[in-house]
Amino acid sequence: MPNDSELDTKSAERIPAKRVLGLAVPALGVLAAEPLYVLVDTAVVGHLGALPLAGLAVAGVVLAQVSTQLTFLSYGTTSRTARLHGAGRRAEAVREGVQATWLAVLVGLVLLVVGQLLAGPIARVLTGSDEIAAAAVSWLRIALFGAPLILITMAGNGWMRGVQEATRPLRYVLAGNGISAVLCPVLVYVADWGLEGSAIANVVAQVISAGMFVAALVRERVSLRPDFGVMKAQLGLGRDLVLRSLAFQACFVSAAAVAARTSAEAVGAHQVVLQLWTFLSLVLDSLAIAAQSLVGAALGAGAARRAKGVAGQITGYGLVFGCLLGVVFAGLAGPLPHAFTTDPGVLGEIPHAWWFFVALQPIAGVVFALDGVLLGAGDAAYLRTATLLSAAIGFLPLVWASLAFGWGLIGIWSGLSAFMLLRLASLLYRWRRGNWAVTGAVRPG
Repeated sequence: MPNDSELDTKSAERIPAKRVLGLAVPALGVLAAEPLYVLVDTAVVGHLGALPLAGLAVAGVVLAQVSTQLTFLSYGTTSRTARLHGAGRRAEAVREGVQATWLAVLVGLVLLVVGQLLAGPIARVLTGSDEIAAAAVSWLRIALFGAPLILITMAGNGWMRGVQEATRPLRYVLAGNGISAVLCPVLVYVADWGLEGSAIANVVAQVISAGMFVAALVRERVSLRPDFGVMKAQLGLGRDLVLRSLAFQACFVSAAAVAARTSAEAVGAHQVVLQLWTFLSLVLDSLAIAAQSLVGAALGAGAARRAKGVAGQITGYGLVFGCLLGVVFAGLAGPLPHAFTTDPGVLGEIPHAWWFFVALQPIAGVVFALDGVLLGAGDAAYLRTATLLSAAIGFLPLVWASLAFGWGLIGIWSGLSAFMLLRLASLLYRWRRGNWAVTGAVRPG
């Protein structure tokens, strides 16, 4: 006799593919906007010379941790907002966005103050060079004023995705980054502000985007008063997502450190393949964002079968897209690396990572899709534990063993493969059991 979960899975409802793409494609635009702006910024500063470029590289890594570690302001807000939206409680859903925005302001101000105090010591630790550290600090002290604004934009993306408005966030982010991309060379070269001009342009982008998200909240005509009870609940979900992000950071920082201790050629090859991995992650993560919004809304409406149908449907899309990407990049194995480097040593090392990267694309497609499903269901505690265990059991032992035994990039990417396979197994187990599909406008704690 089949159990209720099996019956729900067999009779799960599907939704039109057009609706999934209507959320995923604009989300991809938002995800890609920031990396594309960083490329423009890097190209502009790169013409100032090696020292300003090195300073931007170091300072950019530090500032990027703000968005990397605080993704709960977007992903967590989407989960909570989507449930309320699915339950037909739009005003309450938008108020989640209000509280996430207040939280962004409070956390952002703390980061601004702490960042100003620690900018110098952090830059010196990362660089080991007083000249590069000075350049990094000159950029970072200005750019940090954008930290609260970055977080406001993340919160804005979160609540708008939750109420299934995909195009407005894209317009807001493109407006800020587009104007800033034009302004950056003007401030750097014409105004002759150099590296500091780049930082000012960066803050201008955040002011424009964050201002548009705040104006959108005001137009919703809901209460803008802070509610510390709601903020506390959001922080509870945020704690699990921050710990999950830390697991990712531990893995990738360890991989970079081991590659750097292997050889200059190995770290160069690792950087090329890792950047391609990161870019394709954005493509696949857009499906995960669609899954968050649709699954959360279905569960908020009490439609567990629909949520399970969306989960299976988007997981299938992720597998298909992952397979296609694997085929495409297998075909590009010969010519594409030459677009990044002409160094024979680096080109000789790239194949040691390339074929792992290619083979992992179908796995990544499923993993990212199921990540989005469980995030949409608010199942962050399970994701936290599964990611931490996958990192501790799979990635880190193989990565550090590759340093001890001289396995090089093969060892590093074997570690990444083990990490992804363990995540895949844990996510498939959770998905098939079906107990993540807890209905209600608010997921029980």
